[in-house]
Amino acid sequence: MRRSQILPMKSASHRAGAVGDTMAEQAETETARGLPSYADVARAAERIAGIAHRTPVLTSRTADAQTGAKLFFKAENLQRGGAFKFRGAYNAISALPEAVRARGVLSFSSGNHAQAIALASQLLGIPATIVMPSDAPAAKIAATRGYGAEVVLYDRYSQDREALGRELAEPRGMTVIPPFNHPDVIAGQGTLAQELIEEAGPLDVLVACLGGGGQLAGCALAAAALSPGCRVIGVEPEAGNDGQRSFRSGAIVTIPVPRTIADGAQSTALGDLTFAIIRREVADILTVSDAQLVATMRFFAERMKLLVEPTGCLAAAAVLHGLVDIKDKRVGVVISGGNVDLATFAHLVGPTS
Repeated sequence: MRRSQILPMKSASHRAGAVGDTMAEQAETETARGLPSYADVARAAERIAGIAHRTPVLTSRTADAQTGAKLFFKAENLQRGGAFKFRGAYNAISALPEAVRARGVLSFSSGNHAQAIALASQLLGIPATIVMPSDAPAAKIAATRGYGAEVVLYDRYSQDREALGRELAEPRGMTVIPPFNHPDVIAGQGTLAQELIEEAGPLDVLVACLGGGGQLAGCALAAAALSPGCRVIGVEPEAGNDGQRSFRSGAIVTIPVPRTIADGAQSTALGDLTFAIIRREVADILTVSDAQLVATMRFFAERMKLLVEPTGCLAAAAVLHGLVDIKDKRVGVVISGGNVDLATFAHLVGPTS
């Protein structure tokens, strides 16, 4: 068995001033459209510095040998709250005017964004209400409540979480922070790719997980600025391929709530902000099966000693199962989270017949 390796940490070097006149002009154009730019990613990095963990970049000789590439895994399962979502949540809340922030925030999430908003709100000393599906993993619901947030449960297959959220937020004067379609959330998620590229160096390919598109869009902004020529690829579950269909048709496609073990990617459509960035900056969107996610969970546990949730395995599953052309390339792979019930983990990765 090969051991995974941790790349030495490098000091952060926020490069907002290094993107040149072209990037500055692009930032002005995108601001006018409501889209974040790399300059927003750089500002987000400053806001979360010393608050969010600068998670390690891991390597594995076994994974490299299996794929014929040099892989760099960004281990966001070791982030505060157990997932990359803390970056966007803290950035979005801390960017609010103080008086607005004091009234509290509301969000809707299957788990990781919920925990992120709850934890960020606790750290900033404000109230938080989270609308969560009743079938969300018990560990995610418990953790969200443990961070002090009020949790309101709903049926994801029959109720509209956004409408329910608005009904709760408006009379309380709370600000709604959606899980992905928000410029400050997108910018915050992009900081993970910024750190990855700063530590690993230029990449040929960057593979990210895809649900609503916040991670993929943010990572694409960072990659375009810091590693020009890097191909950015998103990966979503087979049962929830709305992103792939949207990308290939050129218009946002909405689907029923997908039934997949990747509970963090059960979104039904991309957001207008995330889709605009993905269309422009992303090379392709692929899908993986639940079986491939389970195999990848097992690989991480056995070979790299990492506990990774199904959604967190999306990008790695595509890479390890040969769905991406990466031979002889330097490849960044996002491990997006590790929040999975131990009983569920044991059931999924346990002995096979």
